Amino acid sequence: MGYGRMSGARKKNDLREADDPGEYWRCTLIEVETRLRVGRGFGQNETEAAIELWRGVRRTTGMKAPPPLVSDGWGGHREALLEVFGQTPPYSGHGRPPSKKRAGANWLYLQMVKQRENGRVVDTQMRLIYGTTDQVKARLAQHTAYVERTNLTSRHMTGRLVRKTLGFSKQVAMLRAASVWEDVVYNLTRCVKTLRVEVNDQQRRWMPRSPAMVAGLTDHIWTMEALLWCVPMSTNRL
Repeated sequence: MGYGRMSGARKKNDLREADDPGEYWRCTLIEVETRLRVGRGFGQNETEAAIELWRGVRRTTGMKAPPPLVSDGWGGHREALLEVFGQTPPYSGHGRPPSKKRAGANWLYLQMVKQRENGRVVDTQMRLIYGTTDQVKARLAQHTAYVERTNLTSRHMTGRLVRKTLGFSKQVAMLRAASVWEDVVYNLTRCVKTLRVEVNDQQRRWMPRSPAMVAGLTDHIWTMEALLWCVPMSTNRL
């Protein structure tokens, strides 16, 4: 799970200010094994972005419970998971009926909290949110390296995400559109070095693979021309 902070529309000269100015957070969900970007959310704080992300994932996949999750120490996911997937316990008939949603018994969620000194990361601390330590260690990677790498890739692919630039999005709708296009291009056309497979045939040593290939969504790396000719059926899946 990654966050990218960006600026919204700002008032300039006599132009009318947009209805949604300010800074926005982008929240991206990736699969660790395939590096596939499977969803995104936007909001003026971490919780809003995470809620939109998980609502989109649930709407697209139909899942009733969240998948095993590892993130950094930023807030938002615990509240978002309860809001989207949490269930209110049935009323036992005694006392006040329960109103707060609760997490499922099989939920797994781990936070890797970074410890900084003088602006540098010196250590990380594991914070268990849902599940037991043994369950988390068996199912989840105890780091956020893939998230950090995909955030760097996003800043290289989309000028709107570059820090301290005048190229920020002036409208949230354009930020959403640019992010959807970036995710589709990344999933279908980008060759991820850590996903390649050694074949050692007469023509090549490595077979490059995209995240969509590893996830079984396609059997080849798409070209930009083919992608522009295709109308995606569901942008939230890619």
